[in-house]
Amino acid sequence: MFKIGEFSKLTQVSIRMLRYYDEIGLLKPAKVDLFTGYRMYSAEQIPILQKIILLRDTKFTTLEIKDIIQRCNETDILDELEKKKIQINKEISMERQRIKKIDTAIKEIEAKKFKIHCNINFKKVEKMLILSTRDIMPSYFDEGILWNRLCNFINKENIPIKQDMYNNIAIYHDIDHKDENVDIEVGMLVNKVGENKPGFIYREIEAVEKMAYAMVYGPYINLGKAYEKLAYWLESNNEYMSDKPSRQICHIGVEDSDNPKEYLTEIQIPLK
Repeated sequence: MFKIGEFSKLTQVSIRMLRYYDEIGLLKPAKVDLFTGYRMYSAEQIPILQKIILLRDTKFTTLEIKDIIQRCNETDILDELEKKKIQINKEISMERQRIKKIDTAIKEIEAKKFKIHCNINFKKVEKMLILSTRDIMPSYFDEGILWNRLCNFINKENIPIKQDMYNNIAIYHDIDHKDENVDIEVGMLVNKVGENKPGFIYREIEAVEKMAYAMVYGPYINLGKAYEKLAYWLESNNEYMSDKPSRQICHIGVEDSDNPKEYLTEIQIPLK
């Protein structure tokens, strides 16, 4: 048996943390001296403490650690660590996106580029026939997954695509902006209805009498600022958005140019 100070030195865990783990029931002493009140620990408790430290250092909360230690064997702990690794990787990805936004903001402020190059107007959009796929995606950045899914299906089924000034459309079915679980539909214009397959349907998109649109030049990061500029334009022109889904059309994108400065994207907002 070891006194708490001795156990602390041998395990390199502070006395303060050992007392805390005792208080919350995470790691109780093996024995408490009835006369002195000294906490006594055994060598058999070291593997348990090592698991606690491992879970703590891999971003598990105290409550999570307590639950895992009480109910899990070695295999279950490995499963929990794998889940935590996936969660941390997602957080890293989000932090990297934030860093990119910060870097862009710094460059723009330094260069004093407060305006975005886009043209705004409104027009009537006729109804169109599309072959589409729709899904709930983790974020707007995952839209490319749907495009890959649709293009692979089109190539596999040898489906003819309508040759037009544009032949693609992305539709965002959520009324408001969402940070996650985004309802996105992507489609390609076709000349005739074919056979629906699981996950892929032919459907007609309704016409919109008055559609506000902005032609946005440059990389996709410009789209956020273009939407902001569109908001100011709508307000200054006393225009009101309808409850119909917004749309987006890629005129020049990654498939057409290796230079993001040459991209041309059209964003569309239906009006009342």
